Amino acid sequence: MAEMSRDELESALQKYVGQEIGKPWVAKDPVNVAMIRHFCAAVGDTNPVYLDAAAGERSVHGALVAPPTMMDAWTMPGMGAAWVHSEGEPQDRQVELHRLLSENGYTGVVATNQEQEYERYLRPGDRLTAHIVFDAISEQKATPLGIGYFITTKYTFLDQNQERVGSMSFRVLKYKPAQQTQPVAEDGKPAAPSKPRRIRPPMGHDNAWWWNAVKEGELRIQRCASCGTLRHPPRPMCSVCRSVEWDSIVSSGKGTLHSHTVLHHPKFPGFDYPVICALVDLEEGTRIVSNIIDCTPEELKIDMPLTLTFEKVDDEMILPLFRPAK
Repeated sequence: MAEMSRDELESALQKYVGQEIGKPWVAKDPVNVAMIRHFCAAVGDTNPVYLDAAAGERSVHGALVAPPTMMDAWTMPGMGAAWVHSEGEPQDRQVELHRLLSENGYTGVVATNQEQEYERYLRPGDRLTAHIVFDAISEQKATPLGIGYFITTKYTFLDQNQERVGSMSFRVLKYKPAQQTQPVAEDGKPAAPSKPRRIRPPMGHDNAWWWNAVKEGELRIQRCASCGTLRHPPRPMCSVCRSVEWDSIVSSGKGTLHSHTVLHHPKFPGFDYPVICALVDLEEGTRIVSNIIDCTPEELKIDMPLTLTFEKVDDEMILPLFRPAK
């Protein structure tokens, strides 16, 4: 199949805007206490209105509620969802759209940002449905990854009474990977290409101080100045006492493996695969997501001791990683 011209492609892309991606996503299960508990345990959120029925009743909510950021989790179809019919036709038009772009050379994809709005807190027993449309597709943009198109999908969440409870915008970049310029050695022959740089983490007012400490070889943990609660990643307000005053402590770098997964795909530039992505319990009592190096996946054991190391992963980025403790 011949590639479309830019005008032809962008005309085809704009036909998707405003269209539903397919059938609404209906939650397989109602909002329930077990999943709320698992979510809070995974992210370290100990707010009692999510976990303690009595505390929920005493709160302004008058009952136990779910963390607002779980909103889209209730309707997620799961990793085993069948996105394509047996005859090859996509059930989800996102597959169709991405296939069109891939056939025209835009083979890379990366999520860029997500925005959520909440109408009310969800309670156990609520059952959600997500109605999803293609909200916007940009004109062609030049990015450090390559030229591509930003695709925004808009989710509207309704409860069992068909009342709106919130919305979400989710944006990805579908791009044509930039061609790497091959360096030339002194003898005029092609030199080995330099290792691609990793995607840069978002850095702003609330976390720049943490990355600056990493550059100095320190893994710092934010601490509430009012109640002493440790928290990571950095954020402006304490989830326990709601104080916005904070300082930080330096981690000893000792920890244990709480959980892990091994990533094989998709293969983003700058990583050596497979990548061991781990949730590490730090000695100080909080957790951090990082990578484990100098270890095979088969050697991993839950609760195994780990130690911190700072590694320069490309020409300028330093990351706090972990390896098995000796």
